[in-house]
Amino acid sequence: MNFQDKVSFIWSIAEILRGEYKPENYGKVILPLVVIRRFDCVLEKTKPEVLKLYETMKHKPEEVQQVLLANVSEEDFYNISNYDFSKLLSDPDNIADNFKDYLNGYSKNANEIIQYFDFDPEIDKLDRNDLLYEILKKFSKIDLHTNTVSNIEMGYIFEELIRRFSENAEAGDHYTPREVIRLMVHLLFNDDRIDIATEGITKTLYDCAAGTGGMGSVANEYMKSHNNLGELIFHAQEVNEESYAIAKSDLLLKKENADNIRLGNTLTNDKFKDDKFDFMISNPPYGVDWKKVEKQVKDEHSDLGFQGRFGAGLPRTSDGQLLFLQHLVSKMKPVTKENSYGSRIAIIMNGSPLFTGDAGSGEGEIRRYLFENDLVEGLVALPNDLFYNTGISTYIWILTNNKESHRRGKVTLVNAVDFSKKMKKSMGNKRNEISEEQIIEIVSLYNETKENKRVKIFDNEDFGFHKITVERPLRLNFNLSEERIERVKYEKAFQNLATSKKKGEAGKKQIEEGIVLQQTIISTLSANSSDKLIKNRDAFTKQLKELIKNEGIVVPNTVLKSILNGLSERDETADICMKNKTTVEADAELRDYESIPLKEDIQEYFKQEVLPHVPDAWIDETKTKIGYEIPFTRHFYEYTPIRSSKEILSEIQELEVEISEQLKKVFSK
Repeated sequence: MNFQDKVSFIWSIAEILRGEYKPENYGKVILPLVVIRRFDCVLEKTKPEVLKLYETMKHKPEEVQQVLLANVSEEDFYNISNYDFSKLLSDPDNIADNFKDYLNGYSKNANEIIQYFDFDPEIDKLDRNDLLYEILKKFSKIDLHTNTVSNIEMGYIFEELIRRFSENAEAGDHYTPREVIRLMVHLLFNDDRIDIATEGITKTLYDCAAGTGGMGSVANEYMKSHNNLGELIFHAQEVNEESYAIAKSDLLLKKENADNIRLGNTLTNDKFKDDKFDFMISNPPYGVDWKKVEKQVKDEHSDLGFQGRFGAGLPRTSDGQLLFLQHLVSKMKPVTKENSYGSRIAIIMNGSPLFTGDAGSGEGEIRRYLFENDLVEGLVALPNDLFYNTGISTYIWILTNNKESHRRGKVTLVNAVDFSKKMKKSMGNKRNEISEEQIIEIVSLYNETKENKRVKIFDNEDFGFHKITVERPLRLNFNLSEERIERVKYEKAFQNLATSKKKGEAGKKQIEEGIVLQQTIISTLSANSSDKLIKNRDAFTKQLKELIKNEGIVVPNTVLKSILNGLSERDETADICMKNKTTVEADAELRDYESIPLKEDIQEYFKQEVLPHVPDAWIDETKTKIGYEIPFTRHFYEYTPIRSSKEILSEIQELEVEISEQLKKVFSK
């Protein structure tokens, strides 16, 4: 029975649940039972010896039992219940109680994994609906022993089952296809100084959003294929309890340290707080907001700065991808004599982290930190329709804190959007896959030292720019026309005269006094109405103040400004408005911004590109910001010439002749 046959068989078991369960809830039953059945198959051979030994040592300390029983089981776990899948079927009337007894018989490390599936309520529901016996009977017919189904193959089975169970899941929740992981792993180990074939080499690998642990499995497979005596110790954190349980069961069956898989939200509860890693690989959720953990993340950012994980900045709460990236960067091993390689990261994200956020924004500051610290080695644009739940564009980022000499200060972009082949049968949104030959070709392109059609090499500074604020002077004219006087009535500060924050009689009195002042101001302005334009604000302000003073009324400065605002209009021929004798007042409505590449001189750019069009403009240097973005698509854009009108006309004429001939045939009948 091959991989797809096993998936089909397990799915046929899931179909028994139809009616009592919605398809998206099949996983609540099937996923834990796959893990339990795999445990059962692995322990079957040594189970009699384990039970025999257990009878002789029931009263010994639990720690002693664990060591001796695990030794006899030849695994890192065991089961001391008298039941297994075969014996459970001999007593259909007590199937639920016996099955729970069987589950409780697992050693603590295996039982903890099962508990995270929260399976007890499902056992009761299956029993109430007379489905438990039938489901267990079906599962007893499939052999999931590690000798029959390898851990890599088991990963594929889980991946496909989860895909089917979560076809309606949101786009951010997707599982990475194995060929994409293989490409990431090839790029991760793509450093001539890191010889993973060295006998006895030991390296650490970390995934901060591990899912079912597929990335760790593929990376270990890669290591073993190059060095059977080498060791890649996998560490991971996962927030989803079911996925965590699957990942942990995988390590348990591999006889690796299952405690290296830890449960919790990476952004708020870092389970590897003091650890650094040689390699990191991850596919964090795309476009998923982090509002639920906003307070904790912001507190860490403000309280710890670069002593924490998010010192560079915080992205908008609608997308947390760059938080995960910063988290991984914080886990890099510093370059020392003992560790001359530093660390490498392979992370896959959608297009948003490339360019979302302007200079000075959280995203912009994060990118600035990455480039100014020479951490970004390269990016690879992947084909569309690779993932099961989304068809969006994705990019693999490769980061390192110790680039090879020829890569220092440089970033390699590889456009691999055409490196895929159509699948014979689509799997959800996944219509394309990357072949092994294409993976090798993409890695080869990544290693190019010269640019070509698919490879572009840039300096870090090429992605940076100064965002300058271009100001122009405020120019206003004024008059006391009836139209402008009417506008004064709608100015906010003027209207606020007839409001009060005080309560009771005091508030009522203040409102009445405000209404009187409003009426006095309007009547004073109307009595002196004129269409004569005054193009100097200082001169008009002086006249207005004298007018108000002559009426014997006191007007607050905020109200005076609102009156001036209502009586003014912008006028390019008017005198420049001054804040004081030496400082020109900028017109906010004429304010503009320019993005200038870091390698260009700001003043020279301003002189050539701005002043010829607006000679009175100036740069507000206090507002200048530095930003970084990666316009990936623009760098690989190829212009397609528009067809000539003559060519289009000729094609239309040919079509007209063809249509005419077809119509003749129709009418001749």
